[in-house]
Amino acid sequence: MTSRAFLNSVALLLCAGFSTSALAHNPMCQCKAIDAEQIQCTGGFSDGSGAPGVTLDVIGYDETILVPGKLGADSTLTFKKPNAEFYVLFDAGPGHVVEIDQADIEAP
Repeated sequence: MTSRAFLNSVALLLCAGFSTSALAHNPMCQCKAIDAEQIQCTGGFSDGSGAPGVTLDVIGYDETILVPGKLGADSTLTFKKPNAEFYVLFDAGPGHVVEIDQADIEAP
């Protein structure tokens, strides 16, 4: 095997190894009602990593932002349940977005 062929083989193996790790983290978000007034959402990724600082907005059906927010150091955000119909948008960037409709939020 020539040194050029060897280097190409090594480069191919390295690229294959990096590409699988790049695909191993899908966004995840779960919201549950703590009581009749408060909702807590937790965000993270399928590889087990948290999502502190990631945008999590509560948006009305008319597309107005009712509660702008970011996940805290523990990857959670607790907010007062809006009076209007809403959904939660976890937005960690392109391809890493999760929407949760109010009807899908777990009851206390």
